[in-house]
Amino acid sequence: MPLCRSAALWLLIAGPSLCWAELPQLTLRLNAQPLHVEVVDTPEARQRGLMGRTALPASQGMLFVFSDLAQRCLWMKNTSLPLSAAFLDAQGRILNLVDLQPNDLQTHCSSAPARFALEVNQGWFARHAIQPGLKLEGLPEAKN
Repeated sequence: MPLCRSAALWLLIAGPSLCWAELPQLTLRLNAQPLHVEVVDTPEARQRGLMGRTALPASQGMLFVFSDLAQRCLWMKNTSLPLSAAFLDAQGRILNLVDLQPNDLQTHCSSAPARFALEVNQGWFARHAIQPGLKLEGLPEAKN
């Protein structure tokens, strides 16, 4: 089920024009755990991220895809969900993990150049024994 449908309150407030249901979706695997993600691969979609969401189902997340390797940073402006994020290199290996607090404007950055960032509910990585160095399977190709 798309993340947007699970956030019915968001749909009532923002209307369908702000629904993320049109975003591409993938099922990834990390340490044998399936994770259903929405893919954001444009500057506008990456900037919006999970802003305004009031819920994120347990085995779902958002994958930020970039066309090049660079240091990546995330913040939680207008995001009321406690999240954890993984920064990944071009091969999909986790560089580092960070916990993100709701509505926090502090930036949290990758420890090395990253091509992907993955946001999930806070604690998901810990519950599934996900650590730096593990490889995410099923990543898409980035747009140029």
